[in-house]
Parts: sequence; C-alpha cells; structure tokens
Amino acid sequence: MSDAYAETVDSLPVGRVALIGLFITALVVAQLTASKLLAFSIPVSLPFTGNSLAMPGAALAYALTFFASDCYSELYGPTEARKVVHVGFAMNFVLLVLVWSTIAAPAAPFSQVDPATFESVLGASTDIVVASLLAYLVSQNWDVFAFHKIREYTDGAHLWARNVGSTASSQLIDTLIFVGVGFALMPALRGGSPQALDALLALVVGQYVLKLLIAVADTPFVYAVVGYLRSRGYVPTAPASAN
Repeated sequence: MSDAYAETVDSLPVGRVALIGLFITALVVAQLTASKLLAFSIPVSLPFTGNSLAMPGAALAYALTFFASDCYSELYGPTEARKVVHVGFAMNFVLLVLVWSTIAAPAAPFSQVDPATFESVLGASTDIVVASLLAYLVSQNWDVFAFHKIREYTDGAHLWARNVGSTASSQLIDTLIFVGVGFALMPALRGGSPQALDALLALVVGQYVLKLLIAVADTPFVYAVVGYLRSRGYVPTAPASAN
C-alpha cells in the first residue's frame, strides 16, 4: 500500500464511517417500514391513545437516525452533520428508484414471492413517500440547528441537554409533518378521506411518546460513543459549534 493511499484510509476512521452507516441504514429501513401501523399495549392510559400506543413501523428505525446524527454532530460539527443529512435525503430517492424498478420488473414464473404481495409490502404509497421525505428534510435539519444552538447556549457543556432537547423538538416536528401530510393532507388532496381526527392524534401521541423515551434512553449511549471516539483521538475535543 502506498503512503498516499494509507493516509486516505487513515483519514476515514471506522467510528466515523460506522456513524454514517448507522444513519443511512436506519433511514432506509424507516422508509421501507413506514407504511405498516403498529400498536403496543401500555400499563397506563394516555390522551387519545388509551392503553395502547399506535405508530408507524418506521418509528424505531427513524429514532436511531437522530441518535446517529447527534453523535456525528457533536463530534464533527454542524456543517459535516448537514452533509450527512443531505446525502441521506438523496439516498431516499436511490432506495425508491431501486424498489420501484424491482416492482416494475417482470417476476420469474418460479418465484415464490407473489408480485402483488411484494408490491404491497415494499411499494410505499405516494402519501407515505411525500410525507416521510418532507418530514425528514425539515426535522433533520432542525435537529442539527437546535443541537448546536443548545451547545452554544450551554458553552459546550451538558451534552445530555442538547441530545434530548434537539431530538425532542425535531421528533415533534417530524411526527406532526409525517402524520399530518401522510394521513390527512395527501388523502384530502387526492379527493380521498383523511384519517379521523382521533386516529391522527393517536398516531401523533403514540409515536412521539416512543421517540421521546428513546431520546432519553439513548443519552448514555451518546456519551459512550462520543467519549470513546474522542479518547481514540479520532476527533477534536471541541469542534466548531456553528458554521
């Protein structure tokens, strides 16, 4: 291996690649699982949801994108974090092209997967696609912005505050846009019937409660990832907080 090539490899530490990989993987999984609605029983009763939490199947995978982006944003700064967000947005279209082209391609007569079943599982509706792309673009950019505003306000202290604060606000934005556009606005624009208000509120409350719990629960892991990568000397101890 030449010295020049070795320097190029060394400039891409495994930790940085792993965070980008986690972000993109969670993002594309969220896109593929967004159309299925889930319901989980809970021991308490909440407004609009009662004793169960209703949410799109993408809720858990999408919550992981905020964990990855907060770690990345803390380590490499807002400019680099926005690059990852925008690359992820482009990868959504790559995913859609690949899935839809596979759906359109003729199935082999000996295929054990029924084409109609394959399309119904992987072919997300236009409503879901538009809602998820819009929610992603707005909420992820807000997450980076809010994370570093809190970082500036606290003078770089209290990582937990910017992790929870940025994720809590961005996840609320994401939830409202995704549910409002995907299950109310888009059906109405197509001349269909949007979901009833109670059902919409149940989806909002259900997935936001889950995302908020994940934001709190993942804070120790954010500390662990950031601390480990800094201890390995992969990143500066205090990246620029605004660009």
